[in-house]
Amino acid sequence: MAEQEEVRDEELVALAQQGRRDSFELLVRRYMEKAFHIAFNFTRDTETAKDLSQDAFLRAYANIKQFDGRSSFYTWFYRIVVNLCLDHARRHRRVSWESLDQMAEESGEQRQFADSTFAPDEHAIAGETKRRVDKTLESMPKKQRTAFLLRNHQGLSIADVAKVMKTTEGTVRVYLHRAVAALRQSLVEFV
Repeated sequence: MAEQEEVRDEELVALAQQGRRDSFELLVRRYMEKAFHIAFNFTRDTETAKDLSQDAFLRAYANIKQFDGRSSFYTWFYRIVVNLCLDHARRHRRVSWESLDQMAEESGEQRQFADSTFAPDEHAIAGETKRRVDKTLESMPKKQRTAFLLRNHQGLSIADVAKVMKTTEGTVRVYLHRAVAALRQSLVEFV
């Protein structure tokens, strides 16, 4: 098993294109958690995120022979996940956002933030800050929000975000700049 883990994505894709399901299953194991997290960032619903990430793998498997290697498998697959999430958001006409506290509860993780002994006014400011960030993210154009999520929540490089979004790195930088500017503007009185 350890030897299989060291096999590069390109080799696994080539084997999957030849009909080796076990090779594709290894790709699924490599990327299932990341696919789920991307879908969860868009939907904020565990079951929907599971469904979307599973649909992404089914779509990738069905189209694996069309993968031509011009990008990495990682980039190609994430484009599928993001497109499914955007289609889902379009069908449901919005992407919902939750506070950091709700995200931690949903994922079953207990997160400790610096010092939980805030004064009441600090709690109020923190709550208002979260509401404003959530509202700003929700009101952003889809492309800005997608670029922001992929870069800041998924940790993708600007080059990878550009590949996933099928655009140029310069365009991604513009989306990110506008997203950050919108967030700054919504929080200007707290700075």
